[in-house]
Amino acid sequence: MEKLAWCYTFPMSDRRSRTLWIVIGAGAFLLYAFVVLSLIYMTLRASGVEAGFGGFGDRIAVVDLEGIILSPQPVAGQLKRFADDSSVKAIILHVNSPGGGVAASEEIFREVKRIREEKKKPVVVSIETVGASGAYYISSAATKIYADQGSIVGSIGVIAQWVNYGDLLKWAKLKDVVLKTGEFKDTGNPARDLTPAEKAYMQSLIDNMYGQFVQAVATGRNLKVEDVKAIADGKVWTGEQALPMKLIDNIGDFEAAVKDTAKLVGISGEPTLVRPEKERRMTLLDWILGDAARYLPDREKMLEKQVGFYYLWK
Repeated sequence: MEKLAWCYTFPMSDRRSRTLWIVIGAGAFLLYAFVVLSLIYMTLRASGVEAGFGGFGDRIAVVDLEGIILSPQPVAGQLKRFADDSSVKAIILHVNSPGGGVAASEEIFREVKRIREEKKKPVVVSIETVGASGAYYISSAATKIYADQGSIVGSIGVIAQWVNYGDLLKWAKLKDVVLKTGEFKDTGNPARDLTPAEKAYMQSLIDNMYGQFVQAVATGRNLKVEDVKAIADGKVWTGEQALPMKLIDNIGDFEAAVKDTAKLVGISGEPTLVRPEKERRMTLLDWILGDAARYLPDREKMLEKQVGFYYLWK
């Protein structure tokens, strides 16, 4: 008698349902993974660190101080965030700046000093091409200063400079009309010369700022005020010249500063470097959607072109 073989096959509808649930499950897993990675990325962004998977454990942060300093931000904010991050064992301030505004430079200087004194966290400066005037003022608060042999260092002094276009107004037969309530209210008016009293007034402000600069360098570099005053005439020196003057601690490039800083804080092997997140570049869509306002000149930016006091090497 012929044997019958029985087999059970899933109906087509059941197979489709099974496939659908597999697809849904896979999609849910991918969505979960995406959410987790997004949360990690946003957490790193919130802390001001570039997103990456090599950013855990003992780290050294790198903050760039570049160009003319007109505002303490974003540098002061970046320093503060890294100072509050327990996984960051030291901060390297990578300097390439001729200085800038007096108050802006002092705010960054005070943040560096606060990190050293309150957070007990080393801040090491690595001067690239130039670390002069306000940039050197800031550097003087650091734990150590590195510079290349050919780096430009120094320029301890204060400057206030503007253009007097009074003769141009006369030539064009135009008059500058000013209403004021005090003798010194329009001191620095570019349409006229300074009076002797105004010159004395302006010089007193500059002398006071100069004294602050000298004192800061003397304190930060463990030098006598008199010794700093002897060289605080606006001159700059190469890194090679600055070393015996005790304006810097070591001749070395950025890599040397990183290596020595790692040893200083007990990091063995190649240290993990973290940097602040790069600023978002403006796109055409930003312009269309009206996100261009912060890139356009406003009254505050225009005032930067007026009379000001600067720790600036020109």
